[in-house]
Amino acid sequence: MPPAPPAESETPKEVPEGQPMDLAAEDVTGTSLTLNWNPPKNIGSAGLAGYIVEYCKESTQTWVAANKELTTKTVLVIKNLSDGDKVQARVKAVHGDGGIGTATLPEAVLIHLPIDPPKIRLPRNLRGTFIRKVGQSLNLVIPFQGNPKPIVTWTKDDEPLDPARVNIHNSPVDTILFIRKVERKDSGQYKLVVQIDTAMDEVVIEIQVVEKPGPPQNLKMLDVWGFNVTLEWLPPKDKGNTEISGYTIQKADKKTGEWFTVLENAHSIPCTISDLVMGNHYNFRVFSENLCGLSETAVQCKDTAYIPKTSVTYNPPVYQEKDFNEPPKFTQPPADKTATVGFTTKLYCSVRGNPKPKISWLKNQMLLDQNPKFRVLTNEGICTLEIRKPSQFDGGVYTCKAVNALGEAVADCKLDVKAVQVSQ
Repeated sequence: MPPAPPAESETPKEVPEGQPMDLAAEDVTGTSLTLNWNPPKNIGSAGLAGYIVEYCKESTQTWVAANKELTTKTVLVIKNLSDGDKVQARVKAVHGDGGIGTATLPEAVLIHLPIDPPKIRLPRNLRGTFIRKVGQSLNLVIPFQGNPKPIVTWTKDDEPLDPARVNIHNSPVDTILFIRKVERKDSGQYKLVVQIDTAMDEVVIEIQVVEKPGPPQNLKMLDVWGFNVTLEWLPPKDKGNTEISGYTIQKADKKTGEWFTVLENAHSIPCTISDLVMGNHYNFRVFSENLCGLSETAVQCKDTAYIPKTSVTYNPPVYQEKDFNEPPKFTQPPADKTATVGFTTKLYCSVRGNPKPKISWLKNQMLLDQNPKFRVLTNEGICTLEIRKPSQFDGGVYTCKAVNALGEAVADCKLDVKAVQVSQ
């Protein structure tokens, strides 16, 4: 067991260079103080029994032991302090022979929560211009961090917000700006500032409140020619607090009075309308458009466009008739073949020509038109010579001959007829 610290009535012996080294406050919270130190430079032959940590609040001037028993560790947390206290602390090194060396913090430590600098976490959709339509609600939730709770301030165009129109709700982790129904006058730069003592963070949010534009101005007809009309106009006076994305042009036949859209999202001015019908009178009107939609009303042209009828003589094109006549031509000549005695076989080829060619077959230059052993078939240009139960004498060179008024074509093939091999 380590020796107990000397009683208060006893005067402890001071040990030269026996006090703890490098005593420092490592961490401070709102209720605690953490001290650390290094062992004494001079421990002596009796060794070191342990350490006693004491603290004294500035308001009491009384030293209080933070540990009831000696500790051999070189770090200790003084607990149960109050936020705002100023605390002086010291560490006593108790040596084995009863001697004590004392190290004291050079100055009192203020007990308080550590300051976490304020930081605004602006949502991605608010980093550019945030657009709302007239009549919609505006509900901005902006999270932030900081300790202790930051002071939150909102301004619009560097002026305080109108509490009659804008509701602000703050919590320890975020702030909410709410407008039930936005108007054009709510557009502007909203600045959010969060501040802790002298540390602060701020962001600027651009709010743009838009609505449908007014109609274009001064629509007039520049020219009418053929089946076309060229129109010109000026942009609207009121663009709805945003850019004009295009124009929609409509026409109405004077006979029916019904309006039809002929061009959407037009950008170029002047603009030409085509494919009008001869003999008709037309009225025109133009709507302007932005991201909220078309203007409620349109500007109508005071003039009427008349598309006159014109007499046109139709001359049909003359086409040269194609000559499809051609002399016979074999697209697939007959192929050499080997047949077996007694088994019917066929020779095939294909030929084209116009007029339709006459087909005849020859064997060794002898015409085969009357011999019942041979049958000639022709179907859609496919020529077939059927040889019924051939003998070895039916072998030879066969020729297919195609003839029409433009010429003739011949193609040869060789037929070899073999006897059936009988096994012994």
